[in-house]
Amino acid sequence: MSVYLAWTSRPPVDLVGPWEEARTAAPGVLLLASDASLSAVYHALKWCLPDDAALVVTVVEQTPKSRGLAPGTTTWLRARTEPARGA
Repeated sequence: MSVYLAWTSRPPVDLVGPWEEARTAAPGVLLLASDASLSAVYHALKWCLPDDAALVVTVVEQTPKSRGLAPGTTTWLRARTEPARGA
């Protein structure tokens, strides 16, 4: 299972796609757990958005450093990603 981090300028109301879990980490920032490819996740998320919404999606392979995210986000990430080297 991969974890994807997505940022969008217009967060979707209905989030439908090839993911097992979707979590809002901060306004416009989504975390998605999926067995699908980056391309499949990107396109499914793109189709949930208005045409004028900005979007970036990337794979999260290691637990990132973060702060100020929704409660439980760091725990969720730690359970699904490898510890960061030199953390």
